[in-house]
Amino acid sequence: MKTTIDLPDEILERTKIAAARRRTTIKNLVIEGLEAILQQESPAAPATDALARLHRGYHLGVRPLSRDQIHAR
Repeated sequence: MKTTIDLPDEILERTKIAAARRRTTIKNLVIEGLEAILQQESPAAPATDALARLHRGYHLGVRPLSRDQIHAR
């Protein structure tokens, strides 16, 4: 899946240098970094639990804006 991330200029510059030194791509560095972080996490709940939480949404204490309210901003 393609996605876009916004990196600070300094981080992006350092990332490009690290990728060049390792003769790899920024994409591969990002994948390696995410895999390293995910391996350190405690055992996750079953995927079905996580998916159920995503479908319920996060309750941040405010009512979600309607489509019209969002477009008015």
